[in-house]
Amino acid sequence: MKFVTAKEAIELIKDNDTIATSGFVMAQVAEEILTELENKFLETGKPNHLTFVHAAGQGNGNGGAMDHVAHEGLIKRIVAGHFNLAPKLGALVNSNAIEAYNLPQGTISQWFRAVGGRRPGLITKVGLQTFVDPRLDGGKISSKSTEDLVELMNIDGEEYLRYKQFPINVAIIRGTTADTAGNISCEDEIASGEVLGIAQAAKASGGIVIAQVKRIAEVGSINPHLMRVPGLLVDYVVECSDIAKYHRQTDGSILEPSFCGITRKPLASLPKMKLDNRKIIARRCAMELTPDSSVNLGIGMPEGVSLVANEEGIGNFLTLSIEAGAIDGVPAGGTDFGAAYNPTGIYDQPSHFDFYDGGGVDLAILGLAETDEIGNINVSKFKGRVAGCGGFINITQNAKQVVFCGTFTAKGLKTEVQDGKLVIVQEGTNKKFLKEVEQVTFSGKYAQSVEQPVLYVTERAVFKLTPKGLELTEIAPGIDLEKDVLALMDFKPIISPDLKLMDERIFKDDIMGLKEGE
Repeated sequence: MKFVTAKEAIELIKDNDTIATSGFVMAQVAEEILTELENKFLETGKPNHLTFVHAAGQGNGNGGAMDHVAHEGLIKRIVAGHFNLAPKLGALVNSNAIEAYNLPQGTISQWFRAVGGRRPGLITKVGLQTFVDPRLDGGKISSKSTEDLVELMNIDGEEYLRYKQFPINVAIIRGTTADTAGNISCEDEIASGEVLGIAQAAKASGGIVIAQVKRIAEVGSINPHLMRVPGLLVDYVVECSDIAKYHRQTDGSILEPSFCGITRKPLASLPKMKLDNRKIIARRCAMELTPDSSVNLGIGMPEGVSLVANEEGIGNFLTLSIEAGAIDGVPAGGTDFGAAYNPTGIYDQPSHFDFYDGGGVDLAILGLAETDEIGNINVSKFKGRVAGCGGFINITQNAKQVVFCGTFTAKGLKTEVQDGKLVIVQEGTNKKFLKEVEQVTFSGKYAQSVEQPVLYVTERAVFKLTPKGLELTEIAPGIDLEKDVLALMDFKPIISPDLKLMDERIFKDDIMGLKEGE
């Protein structure tokens, strides 16, 4: 094992290498190494024609993480879980300038372990009947993508997908501390992610492992229980030259102690949500929470559910989890997404997705971007722009119950709550309830085949999935059924004979009383 600078580390990468990178948004991203990779290519045109593989979305929408490699000639192929935070990379995908594949985040993180064990890829049901299924798109998201990375298999009369193996030449990972033997810990990170799996995949492929860390310590300094990657897997260590610039805990925080167990944040200090669409939706979703349940919350609108639960005093009755690895606590949002305030535990991402894939989530609450008459959801591709599925497929396909949530229309929607009623001040110009979604990220047909309960919650209407399609079960007080709901859908839903108003407490400033079970 050698200690090198970021510039020296880049010299180890060869043309046509396949590189795996760690990271969740900007957490655990080796930003200094990726910055130097970009600098060298722009100066010399080397290295070039690289393939990159990463599980979670890596970027900040402002040139960070995977946007450093978003140059024609530098990158030949991308295999990733999410693209929305790397707009330059997304632009290369959308223009068909590179080969591009979008595969489920959790499956990629588990796939690294499979490569590390020299197994013939990863075999799982995750992705069946979604765009990842080779009977649809096989995860291919650009016209240059011709190789089949996903294969349909039949084992004992049941359908599975095999995510095929290919070698990793270079692993670029990030930890907190490296000792002088190359052992890596992650004590200041929001999670340990898939750093071990990536390192194992590279070593099993005959490749090299480069680790970026905040600090160097003597052997024996790292608590054995905190060591995440053994030195025997690490070839080169880069000590970050500027932590605030290149080694932030998250994009929004250099170091928030309550994200990693150094301290615990007083939950009373968290902001109370104002009574707007986000809170209305979060409150209705929170009514699906039950004591002693395991709950996963997605990014965006679902983040508000944890704030409502905290406000209602029921946060301690649930076990919330975030796909990056945090267990319990209150999920952080915005530029800190992926972290949790006051987690009771943090474990590696592949194992976390084993839990999700194994049906460990009682209730998943995730975003609703587009849906159609048979209950399919699209959160991954819009008018040709690729956002990516992230962990959405793993989580929604295997949770015992799913709630999708979002505003009823998008782009320009403005509402107010007046005297306990919802008033549409300005309607959104984009419909979300379509005859057919552009891409199937969640399959209503698959959900029906496994008898999975599914709800669709908006600020003005609630639907449930039935064998005959979406059924409207609730509307908000003050909403006109025909004008404000049915006229803005590209299909006619089933109208429940028991159609009722959404709970009036949702539309008042007072606490709802969920703690009392009312």
